[in-house]
Amino acid sequence: MDKISQLPDELLLKILAMLPTMKDVVETMLLSKRWQFLWMMVPRIKYEDSYKNPKYGSFSLFVDRSFFRHEAPVIEALYFKLGSICGSEDIQAWMRSADKRCVRELIIKIDTFTNKGPVLLPWSLYSGGCSMLVTLKLINAVIVDDSASPISFPSLRTLSLESMKYPSGEFVKKLLSNCHVLENLVVEQCEADNVIIFTVIVPSLKSLVLKTLENKLGTDVPGFVIDAPSLENFDIFHFTGFCTFENNMSKIVEAKLVLNTWKLWKRLGSIASFKRLYLCLPSLKDMYSAGSVFSSLVHLKICTCETEWVNVLMRMLKDSPNLRALKLHQCHVLRPKEPRPCWNPAWNEPSSVPECLLSSLETFEWVKYEGAEEEKEVVAFVFRSAKWLKKATIKFHIKTNDTAKKLEVIKELFSSSRRSPACQLEFR
Repeated sequence: MDKISQLPDELLLKILAMLPTMKDVVETMLLSKRWQFLWMMVPRIKYEDSYKNPKYGSFSLFVDRSFFRHEAPVIEALYFKLGSICGSEDIQAWMRSADKRCVRELIIKIDTFTNKGPVLLPWSLYSGGCSMLVTLKLINAVIVDDSASPISFPSLRTLSLESMKYPSGEFVKKLLSNCHVLENLVVEQCEADNVIIFTVIVPSLKSLVLKTLENKLGTDVPGFVIDAPSLENFDIFHFTGFCTFENNMSKIVEAKLVLNTWKLWKRLGSIASFKRLYLCLPSLKDMYSAGSVFSSLVHLKICTCETEWVNVLMRMLKDSPNLRALKLHQCHVLRPKEPRPCWNPAWNEPSSVPECLLSSLETFEWVKYEGAEEEKEVVAFVFRSAKWLKKATIKFHIKTNDTAKKLEVIKELFSSSRRSPACQLEFR
């Protein structure tokens, strides 16, 4: 007995939506009469022109026919992964069909490894054709400008632009200013994207992710200009150029900062609002002004890939009186020619113990612990100073065949003096 076919349509459609591509979904019509028309109502559609190596004519015809026959009143997600055999003319034709449907999420990804040329996105995508779009993700495509037509995204709340090429920086400003309810924005720049100054003026924006290349081509200095007074989450990877803030963004709760300088803090806003913070910084140069306090910060994560990470750690501990969770993690590759960090013996003095270690720190985690001298000093300092520490987790970054060294490091950590008798140690 075919027990699966006896399931209700709602559950069967969820199962169909989990299949790799629309081609697999349509093929289920051959199972039985029960499945013959069910595929037409699947809420999530994915087309991939490299899946099972189809010929251009057959794939294009399949998309045309299956999309035309699709009858779901709302398409929750429409995903095109193209570039192997399809190009600009195809996506423009399919977008005209999508304009007539109620599409909530649209993803267009161009495969740059197999693509023979740039794929141009149709202007109808921005001029209100997909008025019900809530999420739009564009990857490795080219946007063309039609200044005679307005831009309209009345329902768009999430926008992701990865490795895109634009007509100009002014177009980017125009595009974002017409997303009146936008809450989440992701921008990953690429070489020759035709944008020198990337301007983000979105009053409704709550989450912003910015990623730039370390060495963007061109003689002009690239950068970001941001005006987002409602911003709550800020994630930036930025090593070249500038980043300025038009208004004091005092609502930021969570920030992830991978930078080559602290200068942007001068316009970032009140750091007192930060509750969660991730830092990867090369030095203390241009750090936030003396006397600043992260009074709301409860969770701090610091990358240990830079030479001065220990100095950054001690400064942050000193200025975070209510910190409850501390995590150290080597998130990036160490530079082989860079010197190892140094522990300052003055930090061993009782007067140098930060307030958070005496009153609030409860959890301590170290990912990719190697047992280097400065690492041992930091662990010993936290163990002997943290009065209310409940749990410490150490995840090793030692070669699997070096069992003897790992056991030796574990023995050292176990024998370390711990101020908190309730502290539990966990090793992985």
